[in-house]
Amino acid sequence: MTDLLPDTASTPLDRARRDAHDAAARAGVVVRTLDTLAELGAAYELYRSIWQPAAEHTALTVGILRALAKAGNYVAGAYTDGDLVGIAVGMNGLPDHRHLHSHVAGVSPATQGRSIGLALKLHQRAWALASGITTITWTFDPLVRRNAYFNLAKLGARPEAYLTDFYGPMDDALNSGDASDRLLVTWPLTEPLPDPTNTETEPRPTLINHTKTAPTAVTETAPRVAVPTPTDIESLRRTAPGIAQAWRSAQRTALTTELDAGSTITGFDRQGNYLITRSEKQIFLRKRTAEE
Repeated sequence: MTDLLPDTASTPLDRARRDAHDAAARAGVVVRTLDTLAELGAAYELYRSIWQPAAEHTALTVGILRALAKAGNYVAGAYTDGDLVGIAVGMNGLPDHRHLHSHVAGVSPATQGRSIGLALKLHQRAWALASGITTITWTFDPLVRRNAYFNLAKLGARPEAYLTDFYGPMDDALNSGDASDRLLVTWPLTEPLPDPTNTETEPRPTLINHTKTAPTAVTETAPRVAVPTPTDIESLRRTAPGIAQAWRSAQRTALTTELDAGSTITGFDRQGNYLITRSEKQIFLRKRTAEE
């Protein structure tokens, strides 16, 4: 149920079209690109209802959506029974890089839990491949556990960099009161989707110990480690902002230290942990620190 029809061949584009079609059918939605003013106006209203941005920090307007669609960028929506319930917006990168940057993707709270977000992302993948684009990048808050699992375990996106306070202060309903740290990921579109049930099973130490009051960063010397996430960071921001800020600080220190030393985030498990394989440099530095 998408404007990208499935095929029976086995090229990456054909597989992407089949995946998009099947995901939309399972979610009970029709996913298609948007370009009329009425469609773009509805997309803007849905964006406002999800993020509830302050007037001075509105990331999208009908005019911006109109310009993006006219310039050949990705502006799409998911419909159920004729109602728009999900949107995704992406901007084309430099032509020789062959990548799309996905800027906004969201689903109406009333329809969450139906895998509409997956249907949108798989439609975006098929659209990108049909346009000659082979990678999609985007950023997300690394403290939001469900998004990390979706992006890394279900889609197979690969973390590239930790971006500290990337957007500066944000006053919308989802991000207010916290620094806008983001994890930049790249999604290789020609590869098949991963099996999210194939998670790491061997015991792993963690880089952050967390208690009911606050997380604390700890030093580990193991070659493979995990960095946990809070169960619900959005609730913590509302009910215990001090603990939420402690989580941000501890996770920022852990992830930036690892990535700066050449370690690789290789996945995200069902327990809410980032799985990290350390570089030889990081293992050496950790062991030397432990011995001093």
